[in-house]
Amino acid sequence: MTSRNIIHLDLDTFFVSVERLQHSDLLGKPVIIGGMSDRGVVASCSYEARRFGVSAAMPMKMAKMLCRDAVFIRGDMETYSRYSHMVTDIIAARAPLYEKASIDEHYVDVTGMDRFFGLLKWSHELRSTIIKNTGLPISFGLSVNKTVSKIATGEAKPNGEMQVSMDGVKPFLAPLSIRKIPGIGEKTYPLLRSMGVANIDTLSRIPREMMERAMGKNGIILWERSNGIDDTPVRPYSESKSVSTETTFEQDTTDIVRMKEILVKMIEKLAFELREHQKLTACVAVKIRYSNFDTHTIQQQVPYTAFDHVLIPLVKEMFDKLYQRRMLIRLIGVRFSKLVPGSQQLDMFEDSVEMINLYQAMDRIRMKYGAKAIRRAVGLQTEK
Repeated sequence: MTSRNIIHLDLDTFFVSVERLQHSDLLGKPVIIGGMSDRGVVASCSYEARRFGVSAAMPMKMAKMLCRDAVFIRGDMETYSRYSHMVTDIIAARAPLYEKASIDEHYVDVTGMDRFFGLLKWSHELRSTIIKNTGLPISFGLSVNKTVSKIATGEAKPNGEMQVSMDGVKPFLAPLSIRKIPGIGEKTYPLLRSMGVANIDTLSRIPREMMERAMGKNGIILWERSNGIDDTPVRPYSESKSVSTETTFEQDTTDIVRMKEILVKMIEKLAFELREHQKLTACVAVKIRYSNFDTHTIQQQVPYTAFDHVLIPLVKEMFDKLYQRRMLIRLIGVRFSKLVPGSQQLDMFEDSVEMINLYQAMDRIRMKYGAKAIRRAVGLQTEK
C-alpha cells in the first residue's frame, strides 16, 4: 500500500445547514428540503428527519407521511452554490493539492507535509477556518487514501473529525457494515448479503478471484476497498475545466431567431454531455464573433445545474445582452465551466418526479441511439 495522507472533508447535511444559517429557528427541528408538491423529491433532510425514516431522493409525499411535523423548504440552489464556492475558496487558499468531489465534498492530498506540520493539527485548523468563516458544520477523515478517509468522515459525523493511521486501517474497517464502502449501492448490497457478507471484515477475507468471478471488475474494486487499498489520485481541481461548442456560419448573419435555435441545440448537446458524465456547471459563457472578427464574450455564475430547461432561457438572455452592435455575425459559441461531479437531481427543488424521469428517459434514448436521437423541435429548425 502506497503511503499517502489524504483528507476527506464533507459538509454535514449541507442544504439544511445553509438554511439554518439563514433561519436560526430551524435549529433542532426536523427539516426536509425538496420539491413542494406531492410529486416532488427530497433533496436533503436533517438528522432529526432521518430518525423518522426520511432520506434523500424519497418522494416528498412519503416524507410528509413519515414526518408530518417537519419544516418543509423548497430550497435555493443559488444560495447553496454560493456557500459551496466559499468553502472551496478557503480550501484552495491553504491546500497544496485538492479535488472538489461534489458540491459539498473535497479531498486534500497532504502527502509529505508531515515533515513540516502535524497533519491532524493542520486538518483541524482548516476545518476550524471553514466553520469560522462560513458558519457551516463540516466533518473530516484523515487517512492513507480516499476510500478510508471518506469512510472515516462518515464515522466522524456529525461535525467531527477522525484520523486513521496505516496500522489502524484494518481494525477500523473490519466491524463496519459493507454499506459504508463507497460504490456499494442498492444493487450491490443485496447481492453481497445473499453471499452472506454483512461487514467489511468478511468481504476482505473473500478470495480476490472469487469476487472477480462474481462481480467482474467492480468485484476487484470492492475487494481492494474492503482491504483498505485505493491508489486513486486526488485530481487537481481546476475551474478552467469546461465543455464548449461553437458554430461558424457559411454566410455571416443577423438572423436572431436562427441563432437562438442553434444556441438551443448547443445547450442540449452540452447539458447531455454533463449529465452523461455526472457533472454540474456553475458558470456559463456565450461568445459571438462579428464579421470583422471582433470577438465578444459574456460570462455568468449560475447555481449548479445540468438541466436544459434552466440553461436555455439563461443563455438566450445572455445572448441578448451580448449582441448589441447589430452587425453581421460570423460565429456563436457556448461554454460551461467550473464543473464538479454531481447528479442533475441535486436540482430537485422545483422539479417534479416526472421532470426528472423525463430527463432520465431522454438520456437513456440518447445513450442507446446517439446524442441526436431525441431533440427539441426548435433545435431541428436549423437543419431544414
